[in-house]
Amino acid sequence: QVQLVESGGGLVQPGGSLKLSCTTSGSNLSFYTMGWYRQAPEMQRELVAIISSRNHTNYADSVKGRFTIARDNAKNTVSLQMNSLKAEDTAVYYCKNVGKGAWGEGTQVTVSS
Repeated sequence: QVQLVESGGGLVQPGGSLKLSCTTSGSNLSFYTMGWYRQAPEMQRELVAIISSRNHTNYADSVKGRFTIARDNAKNTVSLQMNSLKAEDTAVYYCKNVGKGAWGEGTQVTVSS
């Protein structure tokens, strides 16, 4: 059974940084495309960043140049480095094993002064 656990969320001031981590188990991470998604209150869940098994990455236009997705297959983790955070980045952030269709429980990110 695939399990994903996100960590690293919290409260940060505008312009600040956070690094989210997703620890996975139950699958060989190296085989799968992994993604970070987010959902703000009363909004649909949206794709933030995605990384293929070959480390090809793609980002939502709203985060390009500010966020970086990376994977460490040896540690079964996927990270999301978030810099220059804005109030509109406030959301619950979810990790997804795209190939398996499995989601984590999410971690709250709040950007506020």
